[in-house]
Amino acid sequence: MDDLNLQKAITLRELGKYEESNLLLLQMVEEQPNDASIHYQVAWSFDVMEKEREAVPYYEKAISLGLAKEELKDAYLGLGSTYRTLGEYEKSKRIFQMAIEEFPSYRALKVFYSMTLFNLAHHDEAMEILLNNIVETTNDASIIDYKRAIHFYSDKLSRVWE
Repeated sequence: MDDLNLQKAITLRELGKYEESNLLLLQMVEEQPNDASIHYQVAWSFDVMEKEREAVPYYEKAISLGLAKEELKDAYLGLGSTYRTLGEYEKSKRIFQMAIEEFPSYRALKVFYSMTLFNLAHHDEAMEILLNNIVETTNDASIIDYKRAIHFYSDKLSRVWE
């Protein structure tokens, strides 16, 4: 892999020069079609350009070629989120479930998964995931004060006490 060109493409993206970055990455993927990282970067570049449908095959190829763990968890997040934005909720759900099983401590996956659950009208489960992530990660004193109650109610949102 040409690390210098890859870094240049990433820098261009960070500078908001999405088209230029994308063109460089597409050229690189043609030259190195079996490089999972380049496919992942192409997918990411299409995502930031709001061309989600074009991103999908690059995410899929990157994952199938084999990515390092750090890139893999973000590629799963990108693909699952992209499927969700395209209205392909069941595909999104499957990707997130698989990713969460592989990376159970990567909270961003769970938060994005909850958005997919919301789209599938699994509102109770979506809220439970979000509430638990909030109380497990917050530093806000007022939420910490009610941590026990929030945890308790997280899976009982539809219950009515008599």
